[in-house]
Amino acid sequence: MQATRRLASFLRPYWVWVLLAPLAMMVEVTMDLLQPWLIERIIDDGIAQQDVGFVARMSRLMVMAALIGLVGGIACTIFAVLAAQGSGADLRHILFRKVQSLSFGNLDQLETGKLITRLTNDVTQVQDLVMMMLRIMVRAPLLMVGSLVMAVLTSPRLALIFLVLLPVILLVLVWVIRKTLPLFGGVQQRLDALNIVMQENLAGVRVVKAFVRGEHEQGRFGAANDDLMQQNIRAVRTMAVTMPVVMFTLNAGVVATLWFGGVQVQQGDLQVGQVIAFINYLTQALMALTMVSMLVMRVARAEASALRIEEVLTSTPFVQDRPGALQEATLRGRIAFEQVRFAYNGDEEAPVLKAIDFVAEPGETVAVLGATGSGKSSLIHLLPRFYDVTDGRITLDGVDVRDLDQGVLRRQIGVALQEPILFSGSIRDNIRYGNPDADDAAVMAAAKLAQAHDFIMALPGGYDAQVGQRGVNLSGGQKQRLAIARALLIDPAILILDDSTSAVDVETEAHIQDELARVRQGRTTLMVAQRISSVLTADKILVLDDGQIAAAGDHRTLLATSPLYREIYASQLEPELLSPRIQDATQDAVRNRTDHGTAGGQSKDRRHGEAPHGA
Repeated sequence: MQATRRLASFLRPYWVWVLLAPLAMMVEVTMDLLQPWLIERIIDDGIAQQDVGFVARMSRLMVMAALIGLVGGIACTIFAVLAAQGSGADLRHILFRKVQSLSFGNLDQLETGKLITRLTNDVTQVQDLVMMMLRIMVRAPLLMVGSLVMAVLTSPRLALIFLVLLPVILLVLVWVIRKTLPLFGGVQQRLDALNIVMQENLAGVRVVKAFVRGEHEQGRFGAANDDLMQQNIRAVRTMAVTMPVVMFTLNAGVVATLWFGGVQVQQGDLQVGQVIAFINYLTQALMALTMVSMLVMRVARAEASALRIEEVLTSTPFVQDRPGALQEATLRGRIAFEQVRFAYNGDEEAPVLKAIDFVAEPGETVAVLGATGSGKSSLIHLLPRFYDVTDGRITLDGVDVRDLDQGVLRRQIGVALQEPILFSGSIRDNIRYGNPDADDAAVMAAAKLAQAHDFIMALPGGYDAQVGQRGVNLSGGQKQRLAIARALLIDPAILILDDSTSAVDVETEAHIQDELARVRQGRTTLMVAQRISSVLTADKILVLDDGQIAAAGDHRTLLATSPLYREIYASQLEPELLSPRIQDATQDAVRNRTDHGTAGGQSKDRRHGEAPHGA
């Protein structure tokens, strides 16, 4: 239970409630322990003596004790809730802040679905345990010990029954705890799997519907759901042994008490009221032990959750600032990749980038071109240190990026990704996400540069129009233009465009490129592109192939010297320059499209059109 104890530090700010809750519970337990003794007095000294006045006085004391116990119990519950909810909220906040500090490599390993489970269900398990411990962990031991003491005071000879009953229950509890701890760990793991399926399905619902894979996804979810159910059944079934054993032991104890107590009553060694009080104390003691067992089960489940929470809290970001990292820097924008090598998760056997070596001078535009999987996006992710290089180094103005504070570095780099992420809120807030203090004029200027102003003004509400979850109410091209505007608004020294116009039509892209050509002056730009038309005006073009720079130069130089570049150029812009193999494939594709895709001459080639709504 070490992980659970370590998380107890989150209760320190709420020490007042943590202290008051047990004190209030002590009041309730004391009143509960008085009740059997008052019953004994009523029976033996009141009813047996036919003293109605005594019975009335004792009855009033019982009511007062019950009311005092009620107040204590309510107060304990209130204090326990305040401590549990407060510590749970703090734990969630710390977890979320920790997740924000982790690098891309950590998040790749932890996975989104698992993190969601840890921030929600796992925290709830620990939070519920805190509330139960402040109530039951105080009530059960006090009640059990107090009942044993009172039972011995009532009848030392009958108290010997406890020597037989308690070992039986304790053995059962130890067995159940040892069995259920790993089972509840498995429950949380299967809940992870269920959340991953759900998260993937919701994120990719359009793909699911487009390929009519609803039944397949239902099957995946059903399998994960059934697996979770079966694991829960195994855990709960093991726990279910506890209550029948306790009840059987309790009933056996009551029978033994009545038998031996009855004999002592006949012999005149005990009174009837004492036997009844002893049965009450026996019941309270064994039920308190049952409460302890239930609490231990919750501890077992919470321990599994606490271990998973601790895994996140103790994760060390793969990308960290070096000691003495520069806290201030004004970059001119000279970028140098020096024999850079990179492999995900440090897998040297499968490097994504190999011996990358180039320089981008301040104000230059460097385009990165290559086939899918050639390492284009990986290359640009290294500059803002989303990942760190495996070997070699990257410098900005001669300073290794690892010697710059991550915040300082990233505040001077504007990034617009191919798959832009938008947040719920207004379009204005999404554009100024990186510069919350920007005024409306600056927001509008950035939107105009990104060719987004016109479509924004056409929306109901204009810049106050609300963006749906992940921008679902905008087209792919519209989202990309907002992402470009967001990157431009921070006025970065370095601008990274990761195929950020792939979903806009050619005409809009041309306008964007014209505006970017103007704003690129004085800032260094790294541009990843699939369309070769996007890179023709770049000062330098890097052609990547299998993680290496296959060719470098401007458009004219590469057209004259690089067969790979000519192949890419010809495939998109000059079909007559294609190799015979690609010419044949292109002609076949055109012929197939003519035969099967132009019914009545009404179909329209949308290769260069804007992505459909929600794409």
